Formats: sequence, C-alpha cells, structure tokens
Amino acid sequence: MLKAMRKNVKKLSPILWLVIAAFIITIFAVWGGAGRLGETRTTGAIVTIGKEKISADLYFQNLRQRLEGLKREFKDLDSKLIQQLNIPRQVLEQIIQQTLLSQKAQELGIDASSEEIREKIIAYPIFQKEGKFVGFEEYKRILEWNRISISKFEESLKKEIILNKVMKVLTAGITLTPEELWENYKNRNESAKMEFVILETEKIELKEEPLSSEIKEYFEKNKEKYEIPEKREAAFVFFKTEDIKAGIELTDSEIEKYYKENESQFKDPGRLKISRIFIPYDEKEKKLVLAEAQGILEKIKGGEDFGDLAKKHSKDNKANNAGDWGLYEWQTLSSGEKTEIEKLSEGETSGTVELEDGISILKITEKKPSRIKPLEEVQERIKSAVMDQKAREMAEERINRLEKRARKEKSLSAGAQAIGFELKNTGLLKEGETIEDIDSAGTISTTLFELKEKEMSSPIYTYKGVGIVQLEKVELPRPANFEEVEKEVKEEFMVLRKKEKALEKMKKVKAELKKASLEGLAEKHGLEYNTAEEHKRGQYLSVIGENSKIDELAFSLPLKEGSEPVEFEEGYVLIKILDRKEVTQEDLEKDKETEKENLLESKKNKFFQSYMYKLREEKKVNIKYDVFLKINSDVLSRYGGER
Repeated sequence: MLKAMRKNVKKLSPILWLVIAAFIITIFAVWGGAGRLGETRTTGAIVTIGKEKISADLYFQNLRQRLEGLKREFKDLDSKLIQQLNIPRQVLEQIIQQTLLSQKAQELGIDASSEEIREKIIAYPIFQKEGKFVGFEEYKRILEWNRISISKFEESLKKEIILNKVMKVLTAGITLTPEELWENYKNRNESAKMEFVILETEKIELKEEPLSSEIKEYFEKNKEKYEIPEKREAAFVFFKTEDIKAGIELTDSEIEKYYKENESQFKDPGRLKISRIFIPYDEKEKKLVLAEAQGILEKIKGGEDFGDLAKKHSKDNKANNAGDWGLYEWQTLSSGEKTEIEKLSEGETSGTVELEDGISILKITEKKPSRIKPLEEVQERIKSAVMDQKAREMAEERINRLEKRARKEKSLSAGAQAIGFELKNTGLLKEGETIEDIDSAGTISTTLFELKEKEMSSPIYTYKGVGIVQLEKVELPRPANFEEVEKEVKEEFMVLRKKEKALEKMKKVKAELKKASLEGLAEKHGLEYNTAEEHKRGQYLSVIGENSKIDELAFSLPLKEGSEPVEFEEGYVLIKILDRKEVTQEDLEKDKETEKENLLESKKNKFFQSYMYKLREEKKVNIKYDVFLKINSDVLSRYGGER
C-alpha cells in the first residue's frame, strides 16, 4: 500500500477479525481470488459477454464463498433453502453486472488513482480504531489472517471505485421536477383510514353446471384466445443420481478419509457472550464510585438479576439491553476487562474492575469452546456428500461414454442400444415444460427448442442428474380445436359466471350501505371484513395487492361514503373512507432537501436498472445453463437437503 499508511497502532484482537472477515470476503469474493475454499474441477466459460468470457471457475469460487458466509449466519442452511433464496442465480447475475460495468468503464476511460484507493482503505471502519487508521502492519495482518493478498485486495477496491464512478457518470443527468417531488411526497406521507369488504370469486357457488352448448358458444366467440403452442418430442437417456446412489456402498475408510480431508467443514466456532455493568467516575470521587459498584456486586451475589441491575445502574449504551454486549461487541472493551474475562467461567461474575473512566462488573452469560464435531456426529452427512459425489462422477462417466458412442453411430438410439442404456421418449413438450421427477426447471424441454430436427444435444445437467436428448418431432403452433381446450374453456367460463354473481352481490351490499354498517353487512352476506389504518398509494392491500383504482378512491371518495364495487384479479372489493391524513406544500418545504435526495437516489437506481437491462442486450450476454446447473449440483450436494 502507500508509504504514508505504513505506521503501527494497537493490534486488533483475533476474534474481532472474525467480524471483519465477513466484510472483507464480501468485497473480495466479487472479484474472485481467495482460493481457500478448495480446488475446483470446473473449466471453460460459464458466460460470454461480447468477446469476454467469464470462467466457470470464477463463478464456482464466488458461489462457494457466498454460501460459506451464509452458513455462518444460518446454521440450518441446506440446498433446498439455497434454491428457494435463488442464491446461485444472484451470484451469477452479480458477476455479469460487474463485468458489464467494467467493460463500460474501459470504454469511458474511467480509472482509479492510488490516492483514491488509499482514502477508501482508511475510510473503512474495519481498518480503524478510535477513529484512526490501524496502521499498515495491522492492515496487512488482517488480510493475511483471511488469506488475502494485499495486491489482490487493493485491486478489488480499485475496481469497486471504478464501478462507483461509472454509476455516477451514467446517472449524472438524472434530475427532478417540482411536480415529481410533490407527487412522491404525497404518495409517501398521505394516508387514508378505511374499511373494506372483499368477495373472492372462488367463494361463489354455482347452483348448476354450465351447459356444453354455452361453453362451446363462449369458445366460438373467443376462438382467437386459444392456440396450441409449438411442441417438440425427443428420444432421451437420463441418469438420475439417486438411482445410481442405490448401488453404491461406502467403506468406513472412505468416510474417515473425507472427514480428515475436510475437517474444517465440521468445526463449531467457540461462543463467548458477555454482559457488563459500568459506573463512570464523572466528577465523583473514585472511592464513592467504587463503593457504589461494590454495593451492586453484593446484590448480584445475593441473587439479584444481573440484567435488571444493569438496566437500573449501568451507564453505557448497552444498559437498556440488560447490559448485554453480545458475542462480538465486547471485544471493543478495554484490555483490562478482557484480561478479567479470560479468568471467568460460564455464569460467573467478576469483581469490580477499575478502569480509566469508571468501574465495571462483568458476567459470562455463555461460554463454549470451539470444537471439531466427532466423526460419529457427522457420519451421515459425510456419507451423503461422498455418495452424491460418486454418483455424479459415475453419471458423468456414463453420459460421456454414451455421447461418444451415439455421435459415432449418429443416433442416440443406436448408441444407447450398443452400450445397454435405456432409451425413453419425452412425449410432446412445450418450451419450458417440466418432466416429472427428472427436470423440475424445464431445462430439457428448453434445450429441445434450440435443436434442429434429428440433432443431438450435449449433456444436459439438472438437479436430478444428467441426460442427452435427440430431437425426433416438431409440431408447429396452430389454432386449438374445441375438444383440445374444452377443460380450459369451461374453467374460464365458470370464472366469468362467478364474477358476474359476485358483482351482483356486491352491488346489493352497496345499496344496503345507507341503512347498515359495512361490518354488519359483511357478516350478513358472508363477506371478508377488513380495515386499513394508514393506506398509502401503491401499497398492497390484503389479498387485493396493488390497485390504482382503490388508490384513486382512497383520496377522492367523500368520507363515510361507500364506493362502487372495484374489480381485482380474484374478485371484488367495496371500500369506505373513514379519515384521511393529507399534506401541504408547506409540509414539503420542511423536509424538502431530504425528500429530494431520497427521490433522486431512487430515480437514479431505476434508471440504472433499466440501463443495465439494455446494456445486457447490447453486449449479448449468453449464459451456458448446462455448466451453470452442473456447478450448482456439485456445490449444493455438499449442503444436504433435497436438490
């Protein structure tokens, strides 16, 4: 780093580095590096952006690092939750966006100076203590502890600075009009108190089934709505990892070998949680403060609750939290207090600890040493991971053997028959349609729509295994016959009938509203009654969601007057406004600068998202989903749960 930064200050404690590590890894993971998560078996590109290729290895490392960080926060993190949170796609999209911006920076000639990098490092709170930079040696030690080289870390900061500059340049022309500011201020600060009743269409019962003639008549009037999309059919061979696992037997030595080679995966970090009561000297005599602290200590020894006494007597910023300094923040306490903490056992309270500015009393509320979980405790987890790995390797060996033979024979059927693998047929599939128990994401059917007739695919990876398809048949889109869509037409016709009845019922409620309360009418007619204390424009409302018509009525309907029934996707709603909170231009003037700053930032973000979407199209981003799924399958198998 720069010479001006090379000076020493007090050392940060190792446990504080744990907190710092989470922050550093977040920055550093964006640009790869830090190969401490293990070797990868991934090669080639996962994304191409114009002429630039993003390596599969970079994505692999970033995904592993992101999941490793999440695992520290969520102990129950498994592959099912990872997929629900859509973490793999988020990681990939982040890499793509940063690559696009990096390309744009080169086009615009944007760079970062050494001075800018130096200032950014100094400004980070993690590299400061008591408002000052911790010094080069401590900065270096923190990075080394996280196995990150200074050059790579500072290069990542340089790229971060450049990206921020690019974003500022791209959004520099975004401005606000007074009208925009006023409308936004009203939307955020005006609210309506209202009551409303809901009638969902699905709760309407039809006394009679519609006649076939009525359904057919409805079809004829709306024939253009119904089309059979293009469908494709293929021969395929698929190897499910679960089926392969059924034939795998593991030895004790294989389980023990995995345990020894991956010991760090099974480490439970230690936990140390501290509570404190602090009495400052202020302008009191030291002996008086010591006597006060001694009195509190006697109460603790007498059985009074430490937390209650902290709330009553402590004078630091944790007093309202019963003196709880948590698992990490206590590391900022003085060296004298930390020395005392080292002597205490779980549940034990210190004596009075004399400090420069006061006296403290400390208590260990939780103390658990770090440990490596014994083999017996993690054996099933290891067994699952090793079997997953073996099954994937066996599936990959089989699919590679099949592909080689099938291409030689120029036929998937002939190749499968020669090796003895079972050939199946997909049946006619729409693009993106799933295949039960094999491909819940629709990857196979999507691939079919990229092939020419009789063309064979490369290996297709799904969360269930790997397969190859050969396109056999294409059915072009065409208008639907009544018989093909009769069920769909009937459902739509019945929904229409139910909506008509729902509207009729809600109009009846509206007519009765002058003589009865809305709540009473809801009970009488079996409607759902709700209230909203502060409804604002654009807010979700119960099952209704966002509804511009309701927003309009909320701020225009006379008070205490019921609206006409308002249609939403699932039925009808009728509202009555009880009160309103409105704002004036004078109100806006009081907060104008803050409002302006917030809205401008929001407007810039929206523009930036739109710009990135267009840039993505312009640069022709191409994701290799087979590689994406293969890496995900490999990584997620280590996290247990359903894949």
